[in-house]
Amino acid sequence: MPIQNSDTGEADVIKDAAAGRSDMPGRRGGIHGWLDGIRATRTGAVTLKIVIGVIGTIMVVGGLIMVPFPGPGWLVVFAGLAVLATEFHWAHKLLEFGKRTLHAWTQWYKRQGWTVRVVVLVVTVAAAGVIVYFGLLTVGVDAIEVAQRFV
Repeated sequence: MPIQNSDTGEADVIKDAAAGRSDMPGRRGGIHGWLDGIRATRTGAVTLKIVIGVIGTIMVVGGLIMVPFPGPGWLVVFAGLAVLATEFHWAHKLLEFGKRTLHAWTQWYKRQGWTVRVVVLVVTVAAAGVIVYFGLLTVGVDAIEVAQRFV
């Protein structure tokens, strides 16, 4: 291939030809490519680590606050760990441990008979009811007193 003059506006053609001959892998696309671009500089890498750390921590703490209440508490905790796992190895290990533990528990639960499943369901519903009752009590609403008015 003859050498082309980049002054004539053919710089992109020259770069593409050189990239085609290169043994280096191409840049990833999508979100991974965008994150790689941010991580390319030290300032970008540190800033990304801080931002991911703050967002993930807020999600995990918020999820842990929501755990005792009916709703997606554990889902938010796992989502926060997944966000943290994009930048922190310890979070990735903790997320994998959580997945293994959840999988083991569900496999144990599936092997149990209907009596154990009913007992687990009753205990879960009772615990949720107690948590909701005391949660309402802390804001000044006595659910038992309200229910007695309707009976």
